[in-house]
Amino acid sequence: MPSSIRNSLVWIFEAFERDATYVRKPMFGCDAAYIEGLLCLVAADRAKPWNGLLVCTSQERHAALIEEMPALRPHPVLGKWLYVPQDDPAFEAVAQRMTALVLARDSRVGVEPKPRRRGRKSALPKT
Repeated sequence: MPSSIRNSLVWIFEAFERDATYVRKPMFGCDAAYIEGLLCLVAADRAKPWNGLLVCTSQERHAALIEEMPALRPHPVLGKWLYVPQDDPAFEAVAQRMTALVLARDSRVGVEPKPRRRGRKSALPKT
């Protein structure tokens, strides 16, 4: 991790370390887990509301995941994703269940990441 600040929640991603497709990347000062190229989970240990586990999913899938894990709720800033705050009593159980769903390739979890912009246009004229 390039930053000197270590995310206290990256332990959640330990379950992914044997998966050859797993990649961990920084995302808004947090850590994101990608499996098979899909953005699946974000571990956030910053100030609220960026303190917990964000589940990358579509709004159509919220009800099914919340029914299974009632501690999940739409994130207060990124409402398209679900979230369980770190101070929720069910946090660890939800984190373990979510990693199991990701490893099982559950179709309710994971979104295509938006393509990154390839650099900015140069202000220098072409010669």
